[in-house]
Amino acid sequence: MDRLSVMEVFVRVVDEGGFSAAARRLNLSKAAISKQVAALEERLGVRLLNRTTRQVTLTDAGAVFHARAQRILAEAEEAEAEIGTLAAAPRGILRINVPMTFGVRHIGPLLPEFMDRYPDLIPELSLSDRFVDVLEEGVDVVVRIATLTDSSLIAKRLCCNSRVLVASPEYLARRGTLHRPEDLINHDCLLYTYLKREGIWELTGPEGRQISVRVAEPKMRANNGEIIIAAARAGHGIAYSPMFMAGDDIRAGRLVQVLPDWRDERASVFAVHAHTRFVPAKVRVFIDFLAEKFSGKPAWEP
Repeated sequence: MDRLSVMEVFVRVVDEGGFSAAARRLNLSKAAISKQVAALEERLGVRLLNRTTRQVTLTDAGAVFHARAQRILAEAEEAEAEIGTLAAAPRGILRINVPMTFGVRHIGPLLPEFMDRYPDLIPELSLSDRFVDVLEEGVDVVVRIATLTDSSLIAKRLCCNSRVLVASPEYLARRGTLHRPEDLINHDCLLYTYLKREGIWELTGPEGRQISVRVAEPKMRANNGEIIIAAARAGHGIAYSPMFMAGDDIRAGRLVQVLPDWRDERASVFAVHAHTRFVPAKVRVFIDFLAEKFSGKPAWEP
């Protein structure tokens, strides 16, 4: 027999507490088991087991070999399982959760190409700006735009995400230009309520200076970024918006970046999935696809 098979026989004898039990577990004869262990000891030149009529115990050399053999067998099993996972064609339902606007604008348009590549996969996309628990809600992949700290999940960074201050040219013509973040207290602010710290706009400016502005009395509150951006376009105030949402309006002149030297760049776009021993093929190919599509500078950045 090959070395791995002999190792498995020896480990089974130890773990089962004897030759007879190991023989039953491996569906071999007791004589065959005994012969293989004896041949192993002869090849190694040491006694691995102390044998009595009632039990077998490990010698010092046997204890060392048993520990190493267990690790080798575990690694071999893991390698086989991993290769099997890689070889398996991705199929079945792929449950994806994405923030509402990011999903509509930047994930949804990519899905037809993904479906063409993997016709046996069925994407099931849910759009929500609330926090989704990957484990409790049975989601395969979550796209999160955040500063991640949860080590119980696996996260792959896809790209950067800047949050900037924007307003319409008409609003600024009517209310005046801002010169510093402190000027925000004299302006109408449009508040997105799903910020990690609701009502706090955190900005980094020249020379790394950081400031937190509390929006105490916003002109409007909403838990959807599209609503906030629409109000800003209509001239109702200043929005603190991710660039993936405001970029097109800035390029088209519908919005102007307010205090352009101040922004928040701490958050990034991540693909997140549960920490498992082997990543399912359907999860792996989707995350690789997203990484391919979002590599380099994001299209929404100026």
